[in-house]
Amino acid sequence: MPEVSAIVLAGGQSQRLGMDKALLKLDGELLLERILSIMTTLSDDLLVVANEKREFARLAARVVPDARPGMGVLGGIYTGLKAMHHDRGLVVGCDMPLLNLNLLRYMILLSADFDVVIPSIAGKTEPLHAVYSKACVRPMADSLDRSELRVISFFRQVRVRYVEQNEVDIFDPEHLSFFNINTQDDLELSQKIIKHRKR
Repeated sequence: MPEVSAIVLAGGQSQRLGMDKALLKLDGELLLERILSIMTTLSDDLLVVANEKREFARLAARVVPDARPGMGVLGGIYTGLKAMHHDRGLVVGCDMPLLNLNLLRYMILLSADFDVVIPSIAGKTEPLHAVYSKACVRPMADSLDRSELRVISFFRQVRVRYVEQNEVDIFDPEHLSFFNINTQDDLELSQKIIKHRKR
């Protein structure tokens, strides 16, 4: 199993929730803490890409400010890859409470031979549930310099492995790994799913 850093993107306000997603509470703990507790089983190098906040002081992770502010998800991933200790980084969003450890381990295993390992479900990629190598840093920087902010903008320059739906289905047939919280209804649904899993 290749060593990976674990990178959580936690920047920005949620328009629909009206607050910072990283500070949401789920099942009595910060959503960000829940995600980091999952990631700590996969990595000894945890990073949160975000502006420093008082609530982050207790996190068992390095908090790294965005190196390319205003450059969206690609800028956040770039920041994490630049700061990580290992050659590969597992990148997730701070609003994904239903991550599947077995799927993540499978993707990390695949990353030994590729620069990007990314799920592709019905033609839609999941850039915030992917593994990226240090080889992506320079092509990402070039895309950012050209203001090409789509994450896939640099893919032609690196080795990409798409994890197709039939592979994802083995580990996560409901695709809950990619469920993210955008509304109060999403928050309530994720709470119900977590409580159901505990029973």
